Amino acid sequence: MNSQHSHRIILASTSPRRQELISSLRIPYEIIPSHADEDTLEDWTPREIVEGLALRKAEAVHRTCLTQTEPSIIVGSDTIVLLDNQVLGKPKDEQDAYVMLSSLQGKTHEVYTGVACIDVLTGRTLIRHRVTAVTMKSLSHRKIQAYVNSGEPFDKAGSYAIQGLGATLIDSIQGCYFNVVGLPLSLLTDMLSEFGVDVL
Repeated sequence: MNSQHSHRIILASTSPRRQELISSLRIPYEIIPSHADEDTLEDWTPREIVEGLALRKAEAVHRTCLTQTEPSIIVGSDTIVLLDNQVLGKPKDEQDAYVMLSSLQGKTHEVYTGVACIDVLTGRTLIRHRVTAVTMKSLSHRKIQAYVNSGEPFDKAGSYAIQGLGATLIDSIQGCYFNVVGLPLSLLTDMLSEFGVDVL
């Protein structure tokens, strides 16, 4: 193994999308689900929500790795969608997904993703976030219902997946595309380099 990949990455997430993104970096990694509580306080700002939950997920995994002696960086991440200062999480059911998509169509919303990195051996922690503006097309009721029927909106903040069928709903984005998928790779690699882990 070359020296630049002296650390392993531990991804504190069960999200297949985040796993796919982290594997594209070609660094050794493993998955340890955090099972962290995702409740937040009413008065938290969008930044506090995504940074706070990303940290909570990373810390939950860190507690299980305290006896570990191998150099590793734990990565926690959390994504929310913000429309008119209202946070949209994952839909509860089909009707909730339909209502969310109806509110997003024809408008620009913001996607916030928080990233927390913890060095297993030293406990050193970095927390950052990125924001991307996403403009959704104006959609007919039929299109929204067809997308809900596809099953894709479930388990997605804002009820859509930009890397899937949801790509057909999007008019434009401003900012990091991978941030919308759920893990801003350019931000993450900058953070990892502060721990001495260089992807390139």
